[in-house]
Amino acid sequence: MHIVIMGCGRVGSALAQTLEQQGHTVAVIDQDPTAFRRLGSGFGGRRVTGVGFDQDTLREAGIEEAGAFAAVSSGDNSNIIAARVAREMFGIENVAARIYDPRRAEVYQRLGIPTVATVRWTADQMLRRLLPSGAEPLWRDPTGGVQLAEVHAAPSWVGHKISRLQEETGVRVAFLTRLGEAILPSSQTVLQEGDLVHVMMRTDEVEKVEASFSEGPQEGGQ
Repeated sequence: MHIVIMGCGRVGSALAQTLEQQGHTVAVIDQDPTAFRRLGSGFGGRRVTGVGFDQDTLREAGIEEAGAFAAVSSGDNSNIIAARVAREMFGIENVAARIYDPRRAEVYQRLGIPTVATVRWTADQMLRRLLPSGAEPLWRDPTGGVQLAEVHAAPSWVGHKISRLQEETGVRVAFLTRLGEAILPSSQTVLQEGDLVHVMMRTDEVEKVEASFSEGPQEGGQ
């Protein structure tokens, strides 16, 4: 996957290096060309000097071929504007914005942009939003037979009830993270855009569950 990152501070440079090590191609945008020194001489991706929410700058960084965009500059407003441009102008599905003021996070998430507040930021959280495929184990029972995991649900699940999700995927939904808060859903709860789904499932069925979540609901179901 090609990934564009706005901001080459400590977070952006670390994220870029990690993603490149995982085999992705990366382009980093920053207004200060000296910031690219943080990437090191071994970084093989693009270094683009410019404003991260400028469409021409984004195109130079390869946004039209990108599968994900991360806005991790030092400014909340710049991050959210750039994230919205990537989502709304270029159709990038996997977008994440770093937010310094956690009180703003809920407001921005209502705009459909997953946010990561600095006070609780980790590289894992940002990577999960940029590379959402697969299940991320959070807990396993002592025998290893059952696990709690965050599983990425395809956009086609949005608008469907938890009961249908459970029936078709064979999992038990433990809780959802919605707008930064954990909620305990009922069978009638409807999945919304931006929800993070945490499920209990058998460890030997992880691949099957991942496939069901990524394929979306079956045609003709209720």
